[in-house]
Amino acid sequence: MSKKPLQLGRQVPTPASPEKAQLDRVPNQHPDTNYVARFVAPEFTTLCAVTGQPDFAHLVIDYVPGRWLLESKSLKLYLWSFRDHRGFHEDCTVMVGKKIAAVLKPKWLRVGGYWYPRGGMPIDVFWQTGKLPKGVWMPDQGVAPYRGRG
Repeated sequence: MSKKPLQLGRQVPTPASPEKAQLDRVPNQHPDTNYVARFVAPEFTTLCAVTGQPDFAHLVIDYVPGRWLLESKSLKLYLWSFRDHRGFHEDCTVMVGKKIAAVLKPKWLRVGGYWYPRGGMPIDVFWQTGKLPKGVWMPDQGVAPYRGRG
């Protein structure tokens, strides 16, 4: 976690790359309670590692917070930083999960990357860390198998 001030409430430039993006956290007011927080990014964009053509995904990020919550403005800027990043679907999905896990140290985290077809084939990538605490209600991610996603 960077020692820089939060990006929330002030104007900040778009990060040049995922590696340079600052992901912020804020204190969880209920660290003694297990619950799920979900972020959905239906327009995640990156570039193909080989051709440089745009790739699109519907990302669903679920986590059970510990001491920290993910600050949403910084997440938006972090995801935006992938627009000029070249990477395979698997790489990008796992990068997102690992960075969030490193910053938050959540009790449990799952990232579903539902990628739109390239070459006629969608690729869905799932990454998870931790164990879902017993008794926590975990809804389905709500993204249907590909049949013209959208």
